[in-house]
Amino acid sequence: MRSKPFKIAIVLLTVIALIIPFATARADSSSAGGFNVLQLAKDSDIMLFNGEEIRAAQPVTYKDGAAYIPLNGIASVYGFTLYFDAKTKEAVAKSNVLELRFKADSPFIKVNGSAVKGPGPVFAQEGYMMVPLRMWADLTDSRINVSGRQITLSWSIAVPSAAFEIEADDEIHAGQTVVFYKDLASHPNGLPIVQDVWEGRYDVFPEAGWYTVTRRVMDAAGNWSEPYSVTVEVLPPNLPPVADFRTDKETYRIGEHIEYRDLSADDEDAIVRRTWVGNEPVFFESGEKLVELEVEDKHGLTHRVSKFITVTDEVLYTKEEYDKLFTDIGGKYALSGSEVLGYTPVEYTFKRENVRLVRSNSPEVLRETGIAYDTIQTGKTRFLIYNQNAMSYNVNVYLVATNFNGTAVDISIGAHGAGGPDPYSTNAGKMSTLRYLDAVNRGVQAGTLRLRPKESAVLLADKLSAVPIKPNQIFSAYADITSNDYVRYRVVIVPQGVDPLQELEKLPMLPRDGVHVRGSFDYTDRSITIEEQLGQTKQRLMFGDNKYDPNLWGIDDGTGKNELNVGNYGVLYRMKVNVAPRTLISLNARGGHYTGAFIVNGSVVEVTKGSILKNQDEACVLYRSGNRAETVEIVFTPASGSNLPIALMFEPLPEERT
Repeated sequence: MRSKPFKIAIVLLTVIALIIPFATARADSSSAGGFNVLQLAKDSDIMLFNGEEIRAAQPVTYKDGAAYIPLNGIASVYGFTLYFDAKTKEAVAKSNVLELRFKADSPFIKVNGSAVKGPGPVFAQEGYMMVPLRMWADLTDSRINVSGRQITLSWSIAVPSAAFEIEADDEIHAGQTVVFYKDLASHPNGLPIVQDVWEGRYDVFPEAGWYTVTRRVMDAAGNWSEPYSVTVEVLPPNLPPVADFRTDKETYRIGEHIEYRDLSADDEDAIVRRTWVGNEPVFFESGEKLVELEVEDKHGLTHRVSKFITVTDEVLYTKEEYDKLFTDIGGKYALSGSEVLGYTPVEYTFKRENVRLVRSNSPEVLRETGIAYDTIQTGKTRFLIYNQNAMSYNVNVYLVATNFNGTAVDISIGAHGAGGPDPYSTNAGKMSTLRYLDAVNRGVQAGTLRLRPKESAVLLADKLSAVPIKPNQIFSAYADITSNDYVRYRVVIVPQGVDPLQELEKLPMLPRDGVHVRGSFDYTDRSITIEEQLGQTKQRLMFGDNKYDPNLWGIDDGTGKNELNVGNYGVLYRMKVNVAPRTLISLNARGGHYTGAFIVNGSVVEVTKGSILKNQDEACVLYRSGNRAETVEIVFTPASGSNLPIALMFEPLPEERT
């Protein structure tokens, strides 16, 4: 004999088969007022669903004062799918948002997995599952009305939403802008959207004005949404910009400055690009000069204008005169490198300042990890680190301080600057020098650190070690460190992600490469005062040449080898010079390419703005004095990655003419 649950499963599956044509039949029906209405009667198996008669498997039955209805009669009209879970012996009614599980003889109903107690246990009647009517109404957000033998259930019809968005790359212009419609339609019960109707929809709106675009959608059950509307402003067609310019004159002399005034216009004031051709600030050859300007608006429309400028044979300034008078500070101009040797060299003396320099530049090319330099220092020490990663993986450089004393040591961190990692040596050297000198100029004090006895710490980790050095990249850094007692400093190179403090005592000392400098140098900084007035004639001061500016001698602490700081990289020069009225101070690279920075009268000057000095035939303008004699203060340090020597040139400015 078959068990009761098995009989219920057979009946439920039969009912499910009957539900499908019923659901299809009612999809074409509609209910007034947006509600479904189900009418039942006590002890009757006849139901009216939205006015249509349906016969239930069992009549409405009262038990212990509570009304029960057959699950396979009511679930279908609510859009639930029925099945029997043989494993748990539960009848399951499932919609897109709700799962109800009923078990014969149990008062508990599982609602989306949570147990809810009903007014009494569900039960099987002639093989059909009977469920509490009022609990069903509560679970399905239905209103229930009882009048005598009549019971009425009503619940809102789940209708879709027809939402959408109108998208365009920019403002919408009539006849030009293609718009896109982003579908945001949805259904609360997850039913598919099968049809939509649009009003006022255009892919390209034909005329300017306000448009209302409306959409309605229908779900798979035949229910239509409320209209959803979006109002959009359509602007008049975009007009192309108009390129135009004017110069302050129509005719110019050779070497006369030209002022260009851009008069371009756009109907939306939305010019995003201006491209000039031939708009030289000055011409040094006579003739008709073609100048062009092209402008583009934010919609991609362009316009170009061309005009001619007349340059006569009359000379106001030669190119050499013009460059020396008008090149921007930090800008560069062309000259004959051989002529610089004709500038009178100025001998100078200097006072050595008690600053220790630690230069870690050998091996310059890192082929393995380890300790690049190991030294013990006290007082004020400047570190100069410059390396290239030749390994196949990322590494980090750390500056580690260790207190080997029996008492605490205080460490102060002053000016510092890092450049790179960068694939180009000039970039790394330039940025580290520029940032370091900017910090010197601002008097930066980055904080203090107290090291307990036998304690080690990483210094300036956020500046020197934050970014890993990738293969073939170059890193450069300066750091001024002061301690009140002896401290052991190590420049450590480890793979990215490795803790340098944990590996510190295991790392090998890297060998010198035999070419570059590694060592510690005493009395590093040089203060220069020149008594004679400079700039009355063409004069030059030479640095990094080992003649006028002798190289520092020091020692490699790792090997005990005497070391010569070729080029005096890491030396900080401070000078005060008295210059004549209308003196041009500029920098010429004698050893090849050069970059970096100078501090001149409290202003940091980049060498050069957006570029470098590429050879001996270029100079960078550092300063021009006024109509009176001045004392000019200059501070600099040779830039790593650049070539020495360099010449600091002083010469009279050309006469100004009108």
